[in-house]
Amino acid sequence: MDLARVALRAAKEQARARGAAAQQKKQARRGGLRSGARADGRDPLPLSAAINRLISERGWEAPAAVGGVMGNWPQLVGPEVAQHCEPQKYDEEARVLTVRCDSTTWATQLRLLAPQLVARLNAELGQGTVKLIKVLGPGGPQPRYGPLRAPGSRGPGDTYG
Repeated sequence: MDLARVALRAAKEQARARGAAAQQKKQARRGGLRSGARADGRDPLPLSAAINRLISERGWEAPAAVGGVMGNWPQLVGPEVAQHCEPQKYDEEARVLTVRCDSTTWATQLRLLAPQLVARLNAELGQGTVKLIKVLGPGGPQPRYGPLRAPGSRGPGDTYG
């Protein structure tokens, strides 16, 4: 009885192996794998997974993280500081975050808070992502040189040379 079971089991395994080999030959003739019940690399992905895969394939982790920081600025620095200071740009090569403040008082305050803010940003983004925070004060208004002005001119100095 046991001998018959062993022989039946061996015959089934041989049939499975022949069937698998035939299936592989058929797939090779058709030009590779076809869509089926099992997951493969061509299956649709959720949008977040597709975006994460694209970011990691292209090496955009740091710029994407810094973009997220610019979007989450009030949560990182607090609502009061965020009301008076906003991030302007991030230089990826120098790893410098430029922040503009609406008054010189807030610019001074942010310069004093810069080391703690750099540590917090690096904890959020990964060590070494931000090396320096460049704090800018308020920008003055653009000078106007009269009501009648040519577009792109810099005032009376550009007509004399």
